[in-house]
Amino acid sequence: MLSQQELLTLFKETRADSEKICSYLETEDYVVQPIVDVSPPKWHLGHTTWFFEEFVLKEYSSEHKLFDENTAYVFNSYYESVGEKVVRTDRGNLSRPTVAWIYTFREFVTAKVIDLLVNAELTQEALQVIEIGCHHEKQHQELLYTDIKYILGNNPLMPVYNSEFEENPVQNVEQKWLEVEEGIYEIGHNSDDFCYDNEQGFHQTFLQNYNISNKLVTNKEFLEFMEAGGYEDVLLWHAEAWDWINTHNIKSPFYWHLIENKWHQYTLQGLQELNAEAPVTHISYYEAFAYAQWKGLRLPTEQEWEVAQERFDWGSRWEWTESAYAPYPNYTKPDGALGEYNGKFMVNQKVLRGASIATSKNHARPTYRNFFHPHLRWQFTGFRLAK
Repeated sequence: MLSQQELLTLFKETRADSEKICSYLETEDYVVQPIVDVSPPKWHLGHTTWFFEEFVLKEYSSEHKLFDENTAYVFNSYYESVGEKVVRTDRGNLSRPTVAWIYTFREFVTAKVIDLLVNAELTQEALQVIEIGCHHEKQHQELLYTDIKYILGNNPLMPVYNSEFEENPVQNVEQKWLEVEEGIYEIGHNSDDFCYDNEQGFHQTFLQNYNISNKLVTNKEFLEFMEAGGYEDVLLWHAEAWDWINTHNIKSPFYWHLIENKWHQYTLQGLQELNAEAPVTHISYYEAFAYAQWKGLRLPTEQEWEVAQERFDWGSRWEWTESAYAPYPNYTKPDGALGEYNGKFMVNQKVLRGASIATSKNHARPTYRNFFHPHLRWQFTGFRLAK
C-alpha cells in the first residue's frame, strides 16, 4: 500500500499523463465516436475526472460541492448503482460539454484531490480508492491511445498522431520452445502491491507438461497463414468466428492495407510499409485461434502464461489466451459500486495477459487479467503459441 505522499505523486503524474496523450490532438479529434467500442477522447478525460469526484470527493471531503450537477449523468460509464447515464452509443453526440469545459472540470477536481491528499489525514479505505482511481485512469490512458488510433486510422487521410510513437518493437531473439514440467503451481496476486480484485484468490493449479513459445507470432508468420488461404479454410475456425469473418469480410489484421501489391499498416506514426518482423497486432481471438489450428498448435491458458512469463519477453502486445474470463477460487466482489468494476463482466469474454506498448508506466504486472470479447481487434492484441 502506498503512503499518502507516494499516492500524491502518483495522482499528479497520472493526471498529467492523460493530458500529455491528448496534447497531440486537434479540438475536432476530441469529439469523434466512430463505433460503440470507441469513446471520444474528451469523454475519457471527463469520465476519469468524474470517478475521482464521485468516489473520492463526495465520500471523503465533507465540504465538497459538485462542479456541475450533470457530470454523473454525462460521464458515468457502467456503474448502474450510481444512477442514470448517457447511453454508450451516444457519447459522440455530445457537442456539449465542450473540450474547454472538460479541462476546467479536470483542473477543479485535480486541485480538490491534491488538497485532500496534502491537508487531510485519510483513512486506508480512502487511500485505496484514490489508488484505484489512478489505475483506473491508467486503463483509460491505454484506451485513449487505441481509441485515438481508431479515430485517425478510419479517417481517409490516415493522419499522423505522433511521429515519435513507436508501436512495432521487434523481438530480436531466435524462436524457442520453453518446456514447463507437470506440477502444481501457484497463481494470482499475492503481495501488498496494487492489483485489481479479479487477480485475487491466490490459489494452486495443476498443469500438465507443456511448451510455450518465447516469441510472439510475427507479421511475416501471419502473412504466411493468409497466403495459405487461412481466412478461406472453414475447418480452422469456430462456427461463430466463421460467421464473423464472412459477415464483416475479414481478410487481414485490422489496420492492414494492400497498396500496389505491398502490405502497409496504419500506425500512430501514420501509414507505413508493414514491418515483417514485428509482432502481429490488432488480432481477434478468433484469428489467433485459427492461426494456431493452422500450425497444429494452440494458445496457452492464462495459467500456463503466468507460470512461464519470467522466461520470455512480454509487454508489447496484450496476448490472447485460451482461458475464459471467470472468477478465481474464493473470489468475492468488493462492496458497493466498485464491485461493478470487474466481477459483472465475467461471462462470454477471453482473458488476455501481459501488457502493450500503450499500457501506462507502473501499470503492468504478471498477474494482470485483461479481458475482451473474442471478436474485438482495436486494442494492441497479439499472441504466442503453446503445445
